[in-house]
Amino acid sequence: MYKISFLFLILTLGVCQCTNAGENLVDFIKSRSIDLATSADLDPLILEAGDRKLVLLGEASHGTHEYYIWRDSISRRLIGEHNFSFIAVEGDFASLFELNRYVKNMPGAASSAREVLMGLTRWPLWMWGNQEVEGLVEWLREFNDPLPQEQKVGFYGMDVYDEWRSKDAVLEVLQKFNPEIYAQVKQKYECFAGFDRDSWRYAQSVQQGGNPCNEQTGRVVELLQNSRDRLGDISDYEYFFLLQNARVKQNAEKFYRKSLTRQDASSWNSRVHHMHNTVNYLLDFYGDNSKGIVWAHNTHVGDARFTEMYTVGNQNIGELSRVHHGPENVFSVGFTTYTGRVVAGASWESRMQTMRISSARRGSVEYIFNQTENESFYMLFDDTDRTHDAFMQAMGHRAIGVVFNPANEPRQYVNTIVPLRYDAFIFFNTTRGLNSLHR
Repeated sequence: MYKISFLFLILTLGVCQCTNAGENLVDFIKSRSIDLATSADLDPLILEAGDRKLVLLGEASHGTHEYYIWRDSISRRLIGEHNFSFIAVEGDFASLFELNRYVKNMPGAASSAREVLMGLTRWPLWMWGNQEVEGLVEWLREFNDPLPQEQKVGFYGMDVYDEWRSKDAVLEVLQKFNPEIYAQVKQKYECFAGFDRDSWRYAQSVQQGGNPCNEQTGRVVELLQNSRDRLGDISDYEYFFLLQNARVKQNAEKFYRKSLTRQDASSWNSRVHHMHNTVNYLLDFYGDNSKGIVWAHNTHVGDARFTEMYTVGNQNIGELSRVHHGPENVFSVGFTTYTGRVVAGASWESRMQTMRISSARRGSVEYIFNQTENESFYMLFDDTDRTHDAFMQAMGHRAIGVVFNPANEPRQYVNTIVPLRYDAFIFFNTTRGLNSLHR
């Protein structure tokens, strides 16, 4: 791998302004690209990714149809042809666990994927409550049905949000299996009483000098880790659900508290480490030969060390996974578009809108890929790409979140060395919004 000190030198160069270099790079990209029209076109990518421990599938927004359906296509092939064990997504653990029950046909499972997705209550509802996810989940249920229970592929949320539902789940499971531990944990969680299930109110209280609850949430996790033999006939499946919900509550407390009390990267990184650790807990849960698929935003999937994120201390799953498992065991795929439409909100918890994405900024990754005049294609990166001078320059790379104001789009780019940030990169000239189930 290239030395990190080289990264800082390149990032100081900014976006390439050299016209000849841009033209040469376009020709180079065209010569290295693989057209993408059908699932069969993914054969080279699947071959490269199939033996990895983790395959990380990104997105340049949380509301684009093409990103979801092509991550679906890749995931189906990795599961069907290379025995991947689970999909972990940038979503809430407790609520999306109902999808896991459904795809495994567990007792008490919903009658359909749509029933679970229509029951989601936390904004942004469209991010997982959409027809694209529904199609994947129904396929996964059909794929799992003939398999023994221990071989069924799982579907999990890995994020730190929806922590109050996770707290409720911890207490519900403990009340069933050990009333004594239930009483102890309930007493520790009393620290959060008075905040009306509002984590921002809790964080504001700490910021103003109130007592933090980090010791109590940590003690709950420690208690549960040391009490497996006191939980009677609890299954491995139920115990994992119990312990992970306690971790969500613990790490959500940290995330919200640091978001208000620290003016640095620590809150972002606390969430990143939670998601990274969740993926590793899933790998442990599924056993030594398990392999996982991760769906998350490009800012989480592409290695942060090769972006300007790293210069301000932000880490991500892509970086941590390469360090923890070795780069040879991780395959990271970025996605992006030149123009189109996206589903997003104008502000946090505002109504869902389908918004126009303007043509990409001149000199950006998206702008240069658009110059190839190919509608959709991808690249697999190797030393040929990583020794091409123009491709090794930092370029702006579009990043749209669940909150989007098209007027601010020209500023929503992250300087990136594309062939180092990702192992593969998928480009669509024009994209459209997700098909939300929530209208």
